[in-house]
Amino acid sequence: MTSNTDISPLFYTRWSPRAMSGESIPKEELLPLFEAARWAPSSYNNQPWRFIIATGEQKEKCMDFLIDFNKQWCKNAAALIIILSAKNFTHNNQPAQTHSFDTGAAWMSLALEGARRNLVVHGMQGFDYDKVKQTLQIPDTYQVEAMCAIGKFAKKSVLPKDMQDKEKPSGRKEVSEFVNWEGKFEWG
Repeated sequence: MTSNTDISPLFYTRWSPRAMSGESIPKEELLPLFEAARWAPSSYNNQPWRFIIATGEQKEKCMDFLIDFNKQWCKNAAALIIILSAKNFTHNNQPAQTHSFDTGAAWMSLALEGARRNLVVHGMQGFDYDKVKQTLQIPDTYQVEAMCAIGKFAKKSVLPKDMQDKEKPSGRKEVSEFVNWEGKFEWG
């Protein structure tokens, strides 16, 4: 994969593999990913993102949240992360309309730092959101946004046969498919 314009290779070389080695990753090696998330932009500098990190026994408990497809490959992750956002501003407790948007910026910062460090960082929505909320007793003032798996790279042969062919970077839409330079909405 290459870019059509001059951008950092970090953007177009980052992808979401599933093949992970099963090796643990010490907290000291994971911490920089969350430090990168810390510096993401947010409305009123509210920083609504929250990350619940599950390793070891806690990771095994979080495996129950995943759909069966994701359980097949997440078993080799070093960590499962639950990504949340606070729905209200800290400074006035009023609704923060961009809490999900801001948390997405933090997620991307985490993912790019993981890619820079040659780690697998794979985001997913294939899990039971309600079960996460109930099991972890997450209050209604927070939204469960996504989960991600973090691990060390492995050969695709560690994956079930039907996943191995898909273990490669995927293409991207052309900029012209999602940008309108005329200041109006023109998508179906």
